Amino acid sequence: MARIRSEDIAAVRERAKIEDVVGEHVTLKPAGVGSMKGLCPFHDERTPSFHVRPPVNLWHCFGCGEGGDVISFIQKIDGLGFTEAVEHLAARVGVQLRYEEGGPARPGEEPGRRQRLLEAHRHAAAFYAEQILTPAAATGRQFLAERGFDRTAAEQFGVGFAPQGWDALLRHLRGKGFTEPELTASGLMSQGNRGLYDRFRGRLVWPIRDVTGDVVGFGARRLFDDDQGPKYLNSPETPLYKKAQVLYGIDLAKREIAKRRQVVVVEGYTDVMAAHLSGVPTAVATCGTAFGSDHARIVRRLLGDTAVGGGVQLASGQSQGGEIIFTFDGDEAGRKAALRAFGEDQRFYAQTFVAVEPTGMDPCELRQAQGPDAVVALVQGRQPLFEFVIRSTIAQHDLNTAEGRVNALRASAPVVARIRDTALRPEYTRMLAGWLGMEHEAVASAVQSASRAVGNAARDDARASRPGEPVVPGPKSDDRADSSSRGPSRARPDGPDRADPVARLQRNVLEAVLQHPNKVEAAVFDALPDDAFTVPALRAVHEAIRAAGGVVAVRGITDAAWLERVREEAAGPVAAVVTELAVTPLPEDRPAAIEEYVRGVVAGLVDLLLTRQIADERGRLQRMDPAVDAEAYQEAFGRLVALEQQRRAMRERD
Repeated sequence: MARIRSEDIAAVRERAKIEDVVGEHVTLKPAGVGSMKGLCPFHDERTPSFHVRPPVNLWHCFGCGEGGDVISFIQKIDGLGFTEAVEHLAARVGVQLRYEEGGPARPGEEPGRRQRLLEAHRHAAAFYAEQILTPAAATGRQFLAERGFDRTAAEQFGVGFAPQGWDALLRHLRGKGFTEPELTASGLMSQGNRGLYDRFRGRLVWPIRDVTGDVVGFGARRLFDDDQGPKYLNSPETPLYKKAQVLYGIDLAKREIAKRRQVVVVEGYTDVMAAHLSGVPTAVATCGTAFGSDHARIVRRLLGDTAVGGGVQLASGQSQGGEIIFTFDGDEAGRKAALRAFGEDQRFYAQTFVAVEPTGMDPCELRQAQGPDAVVALVQGRQPLFEFVIRSTIAQHDLNTAEGRVNALRASAPVVARIRDTALRPEYTRMLAGWLGMEHEAVASAVQSASRAVGNAARDDARASRPGEPVVPGPKSDDRADSSSRGPSRARPDGPDRADPVARLQRNVLEAVLQHPNKVEAAVFDALPDDAFTVPALRAVHEAIRAAGGVVAVRGITDAAWLERVREEAAGPVAAVVTELAVTPLPEDRPAAIEEYVRGVVAGLVDLLLTRQIADERGRLQRMDPAVDAEAYQEAFGRLVALEQQRRAMRERD
């Protein structure tokens, strides 16, 4: 993928006002000069610890430790990669992105084409939503009513109607100025011998949105008997729509997913509607394909799916990753779907469950037959995916015969062996022995053998994919990593040194300099020696400021642009320390007194350094013998006098 030009990224940062972007998710209130605060959207809290500084376009939560700029906020709140977040913000603030060496934003896509296709889909969604109210859509409204969905529900989910004619949408979009190449690339049209015609005709239509809320495709349900097409017809693969990378309802569910740390995966559009309307707002659905690795990646981002203490679930089953619940029918097709989901389970640190309705009803049917509470009860009655898969595997064999029990063991032992959490395997081994009615030792031996086979197969696959190289497990990033969004494990600028008045002064100086560089005497601060800051993390921040050109470099550019230079120069987790210092409320919150405060704390640090140098010179003089080297003694004495005069002059000025 081509990289976005750095100057365009800077333009996005400058134009996307962080108070507006964050304000859509957090109620912000004034919290001192140039600062705002609210309840953190990334962890539960009662007292606001989430701070935003609009002048420098940065945010930081002093509760959970997360922080960054406007781009990293969108990454975390919407579960996006860096490039996706920049593109989303660029569209919002009207920045035309350019890509390195004139390359496209994505393979096969011209710069700017993506936004045109999104606009076409936005107009199409509005067109379909208007058509649902027309007399021609009576059959569609009846379809929804029979399933318990009224007009309000249709509007909430954007359900629309595609007219039966061949070119209703085509004419509408042409009237909006879209060209034939754009309409062809959009997937909204099909190509025939006589030219373009509407892909969806005489159908109910559901807009499929990505995690940011942009419409990227549609799913359409057949309504009329003379429609010879499939029951459900989705958009084709386009630069916007990749069916393996979208989840229907994700735009509506993402907030609750992050809040509840739960995802419920259902099988259809009406199932998502029924679940949300029944009180399960974390429901999403795949679009014409099985739940796969790309879906898992989206879910992991929204859940913040990470391991506890080193990469596995706790023995208690608890996990930082939350829970993923798959709803399946209780028939053979549901069992196969569960087996596929079990394969994807290995991508999660979250616990995975299955919710199965015994009579085979899906959430939409269950809501109709038994009401909303039954849908909630279905989800609450979930069972671990491991247990469901193992029991379903056993059910394929006759346990009344010795041969059947042995075959069931051979089929189910590899399932237990594939459980990633080694602490859970012995427990499921014991349960498997009980379900089979076999001795524990025999079952444990079979599971152990299967574990060796699974491990050998994984190593063989690794060697085949990377011959001659060792396999190094660990996360990979497909986008530019923003060092300020790497989670709570980061360098701290204070820690146990916070009570130390010297460390506190050094911290206050950097807070003041980073937040108000234009009020700092550049000649004074930039002349500070390498060892001016004794706390390692603070010394690293000072080095980043110097690498960015010092405070003098802020002249002629905005404070935010200068601060971004400092963050770019900061190594690894030090960028997070820069962000925290740049957002921390200052002890002085009176606008008229800020400049005096900034100059005062910098002068205090200089005074401290002069005092240290004076002490060093006095010690040196005490160790010297003027009778041995009078000239060296006089030079040292002269330096001492000059230092004392400099300190006296600074104190008198302040």
